Amino acid sequence: MTSPLVMALGGLAPLSRDDDEALARLGRHSVQSVAARRHLVRQGGTCSGVMLIIDGWACRYKALADGRRQTLGFLIPGDLCDPNLYLLDQIDHGISAITPVRYADISRVQMDVLNARSTRLADAVARSVLVTAAIQREWILSLGRRNAREQIAHLIAELFHRLRMIGQVQGASCHFPLTQGDLADATGLTPVHVNRVLKDMRREGLIEFDHRTLVIPNLATLERAGLFDPAYLQLYDPYRPTDGGDDHTVGSGRRRSKGQLMFVYEHGDA
Repeated sequence: MTSPLVMALGGLAPLSRDDDEALARLGRHSVQSVAARRHLVRQGGTCSGVMLIIDGWACRYKALADGRRQTLGFLIPGDLCDPNLYLLDQIDHGISAITPVRYADISRVQMDVLNARSTRLADAVARSVLVTAAIQREWILSLGRRNAREQIAHLIAELFHRLRMIGQVQGASCHFPLTQGDLADATGLTPVHVNRVLKDMRREGLIEFDHRTLVIPNLATLERAGLFDPAYLQLYDPYRPTDGGDDHTVGSGRRRSKGQLMFVYEHGDA
């Protein structure tokens, strides 16, 4: 089974087979586990290395003194929790598990060796940092200018594309463990407002729920509802000609599919 990190970085830049093997070995002997809704690192804490999400979902967040918090981004398998986080004496945000999470604690030395062994790898890691910043800008735009319906439609579309890039879409379905509370923390809405928007989206035919499956009858329609353009995700097109010869993998990109798409919706109360 291909490593999520291989697929994530391979979805951003063309990598060689040697690059893939180096990524697959990264953090293999430093795997740790954390239960759902527990911290990987607390706001104001320190981090000695780089955390690589192997399994499960987590989130970045900032919290106020009274406990209110804003989700800043979702972390899925293959995500590096900022390759330069260890440079800070104190981390200004927290990272918390949404589901049970397995992650690798990668040392600074390991990251330096990884970046030094291949310019393609170094470029892919750098692009991942830039994409994270681009996602952050898109979320700020959503908070400031998209209405509630647009925000939620945009977020679902974004997560679908990210999950497809790491091979976690099977046919037209994927695991989607976010609750209405999680969506509220990410969009700045109340859970009651999120519930109302999801009901409206169902009534409009943008989404359908069947037990724990979220069905999207037409992705393009959902993207239009969210004013979504995937260009900011910088997904590498594996069908684009390259001049690197046969040693390049096709990455984890996929042709943009049409028709019905489904998400498995677990732990949610939609």
